[in-house]
Amino acid sequence: MELGKKIRQLRYKAGLTQEQLADKLGVGPQSVSKWENAASMPDITTLPLLAETFGVSIDDLFDLSSEQHMNRIENSLDINEELPQDLFREYEDYLKTQLDNPQNKQRSSSVLAYLYWHRMNSDAKKAARYAKDVIRMAPGEKDCQWVLDRAEGHAAWDWNIANHTKAIEFWRSIVEENPDVRLPYLYLIDNLLADHRASEAENYLERASRLPDARPVMVRVYQAHIALARFDEKTADGIIEDLVVTHPEDFACLFEAAQYYAKKCNYAKAIELYEQSFEKETQRPRFTDELMGIADIYEIMGEYEKAAGTYDRIIDLLENEWGFTEDTGLEHARKEKARLLAKVQKA
Repeated sequence: MELGKKIRQLRYKAGLTQEQLADKLGVGPQSVSKWENAASMPDITTLPLLAETFGVSIDDLFDLSSEQHMNRIENSLDINEELPQDLFREYEDYLKTQLDNPQNKQRSSSVLAYLYWHRMNSDAKKAARYAKDVIRMAPGEKDCQWVLDRAEGHAAWDWNIANHTKAIEFWRSIVEENPDVRLPYLYLIDNLLADHRASEAENYLERASRLPDARPVMVRVYQAHIALARFDEKTADGIIEDLVVTHPEDFACLFEAAQYYAKKCNYAKAIELYEQSFEKETQRPRFTDELMGIADIYEIMGEYEKAAGTYDRIIDLLENEWGFTEDTGLEHARKEKARLLAKVQKA
């Protein structure tokens, strides 16, 4: 429905004349008449007051389709680091109404998961900030360390807290329910390897490797990590070295090799391979993963200026390949660059 027709419909429903609506909005009656006859459009600054007057959301004024509405919510989450409570509730209520529609259930559930994660992530940052303040004030006391651990995913010493048993059992159930789908196998193997459960990982990798869409390079990569989980570094290194030699133009293979060496703290080799992967990546726009890895390594090495310079490359990529001007990822990159440059000044 056109905006003008929607305004007329909502005005009738509210029992308002054109003059009464104009008076509420602080415009002339002729403006309302022009809107309703599609001769002109309300100014963008008028839309919030229009929505408030009719008791609807701005989206409701435009009669967005459910897919457009969910895209709009997703875009809002991408752009805003934190949502006001009323906007969060508006999004939550709308998405929940879509759960009863079989055609929209998967999509609305996905956006709801993103919405709750967005709130959780936003709250986790605040929790971490206050927990760090407490730790700085009383570093010898056990008080908020556990909050910081949960908020930022710090390492936990106790095995009963650090193990991935629940994740493993979830992904195992998904694999058994969907034995012909490749992706769940990989998530299951990732969690098994995190707990050094190499024999189980090898069993599921063997099953995954028989699927029609199995990727031979990734099978070899996982074989290397299984060897590493068994503390067989020589075998693991041999597999990765062979992959780099036999697939020198495969940016995905080079990226996996870079990750392997980064995990082993062979930082020079990891940076070299991350750079090769980034250079040979054919898809556009490119992702920031290689550059993020390089920035993290430079910071670990105390090379803060090089790390900040890498964030310049990330910002350039986001602005010029992705076309971002306002995005939480872009804002995060700018903040990280500023944080690293502050470290350079202190050094």
